[in-house]
Amino acid sequence: MKLAAITSIVLVITLGCCAFVAFSGSAFAANGGKPAGLRHVVLFKFKDSATPENVATVEKAFAALPKNIDVVRDYEWGTNVSPENLNQGYTHCFLLTFDSARDRDAYLVHPAHKEFGKLLGPFLDKVTVVDFEPKR
Repeated sequence: MKLAAITSIVLVITLGCCAFVAFSGSAFAANGGKPAGLRHVVLFKFKDSATPENVATVEKAFAALPKNIDVVRDYEWGTNVSPENLNQGYTHCFLLTFDSARDRDAYLVHPAHKEFGKLLGPFLDKVTVVDFEPKR
């Protein structure tokens, strides 16, 4: 039971860090200085069998989504650099910004997003997604 509680706390801290990046980065400025309507945080934990080439393929494919899906207002990503060693194997954080939940919903069903999901199957061990509306 304690491990589950610690796991939840670590995940909340990680997502909070991604949220901070959203507020301090270009997503905030890109919308005329106003917070965008919705953030979509995605964390990936790759399978041990995923090669560096497999991971690079996923990174490149994810980066192509905003170019192919016009409702994505901003896109940022990075790999874990925390010295706390609390990432539980999640190595990649992707942050997408949408103007609204409606735009996020259009993204989720978009054919390019569906194809991307098919690409991930052989390489991902776990994925975590949290969407939130920024508050100040």
